[in-house]
Amino acid sequence: MLQNLHVKNIALIDETEVDFGQGLNILTGETGAGKSILLGSVGLALGGKYSSDLLRNGAENGLVELTFSVDDGQIRQKLEEMDIIPDDGMVTLTRKFTGSRSISRINGETVNTGKLKEAAELLIDIHGQHDNKTLLQRKNHLVLLDLFGRKEIAPIKSEMSKCYKEYRAICKKEEETSLNDEERRRELSLYEFEVHEIEEAALRENEDEELEETYRRMTESRKITDAVAQTYRYTCEDSSANAGDCLTRAIRAFREAAEFDEEGDRLCALLMDVDSLLNDFNRELSEYASKFEFSEEEFKETEERLNLINHLKAKYGSSVSDVLAYCESKRHRIEQLNDYDAYIKQIEEEKEKALKKVERVTKKLHDVRNRYKTVFADEICIHLKELNFLDTRFEIHLKDAGQFSANGKDEAEFYLALNPGEPVKPLENIASGGELSRIMLAIKTVLADAEDTPTLIFDEIDAGISGVTAAKVGEKLKLIGKSRQVICITHLSQIAAVADSHFLIEKSAENESVKTRIRLLNEEDSVKELARILGGDKITSSIMESAREMKEMAKSEI
Repeated sequence: MLQNLHVKNIALIDETEVDFGQGLNILTGETGAGKSILLGSVGLALGGKYSSDLLRNGAENGLVELTFSVDDGQIRQKLEEMDIIPDDGMVTLTRKFTGSRSISRINGETVNTGKLKEAAELLIDIHGQHDNKTLLQRKNHLVLLDLFGRKEIAPIKSEMSKCYKEYRAICKKEEETSLNDEERRRELSLYEFEVHEIEEAALRENEDEELEETYRRMTESRKITDAVAQTYRYTCEDSSANAGDCLTRAIRAFREAAEFDEEGDRLCALLMDVDSLLNDFNRELSEYASKFEFSEEEFKETEERLNLINHLKAKYGSSVSDVLAYCESKRHRIEQLNDYDAYIKQIEEEKEKALKKVERVTKKLHDVRNRYKTVFADEICIHLKELNFLDTRFEIHLKDAGQFSANGKDEAEFYLALNPGEPVKPLENIASGGELSRIMLAIKTVLADAEDTPTLIFDEIDAGISGVTAAKVGEKLKLIGKSRQVICITHLSQIAAVADSHFLIEKSAENESVKTRIRLLNEEDSVKELARILGGDKITSSIMESAREMKEMAKSEI
């Protein structure tokens, strides 16, 4: 359930924090006090749309934070599957706003808005006045029915989506392969040329990579060979300028001088050592050069082969593997075109088979929906009676949509009869605003039981109702609050009276600015707030007594 709400610098709220309790939490306050702002802040924390004008005037950043306790094992498991691990049984959803940007976090870890919304859907369900209008849109009726029977319907819908996708793919294939004789001959000629061109090249897998490595090595070898040849020419090739020849002449010239003293003899020995080292160097240089030997013919063949492969890659794929795969696909296409009638017949058979599968799954989906529609409608009727729809009949009609889709072939529509003897009519034709609010409350109650949503928020569920009906709505909210947490914003004393926890949202002027606050009321303050709702500005002792009596009656009746 929602344990704590913390809001900072959003609209009229500078900073406020509230701890919600179990059961039914009621929020009341003067018109314009900021009730919608508070609920809007919750929506922001759950991934709602944000714009910079929501920031409080003069504030550079804002914050909305919701902290939930997670006791339900299934919800905990689903969160863990999303890699969200409750910290001491708590999950905190945070959105921080700066300028036009927002940052979302779960338990302090930054996440994208999509993941924030996905986690929020497991923890809380918000029902606002806008949701009532969705009941007037027929397309939403099937969504609600599928949600009610989701445990059995969802797997079949997944199967339906898959087989419909396969069917549409075959239909598209049939459309794309529908050719006249001239188009078929032209396509056949093109693919035969391409296959011949690739087959003639006799490509091998990864041949391009091997040739590129060989070509690189040959290019480097050429540079090294040129350098070795030039070095060899300077050191030992027959030439008047090579180092070896010059050293030989130098030794011959200096040997005669070396005979005169020991120093000359030592220098001559050094010169002979240099000659010996040069001979060793030339021998090793020759061995080194042999490692890089290749023929110009081999280099040219490698270069031409690489050019051919690169030409084919430019036309048919980014690698030899791609080119070979392209060739294989065109061989297959040639076989199809050569026996085109058989190919078309095969596609037609595949299409017929896929269509039969779509029809089979469609019927299975329809049958399950048909079974759940009665159960769903009956449960809604039970709750409608508890909401002062005493003689109302509620039905869900399934119709053939006329064409298949990934969602099957069904259309659902809610039908309602408000008085005995009246025929049921489409909901959109007869329900008023107040009636829509109660119908949606009944539906939300049924779906909440099906979904086990731990926290439900109702924004002004009292729209268009009063008197006995308002009391019935209060009783229903109180009843829901016994199995899960309910947070409700209301203007009606009949609903506020049944609160387990009563909060007051109030607006005040401080330092030339307006601020919104929320606080938990004690028993006496709750009675005073009920009296304000009942009597407005003039609260008499009799009004106070009525408020106190209303509070006591609410305790005794439920």
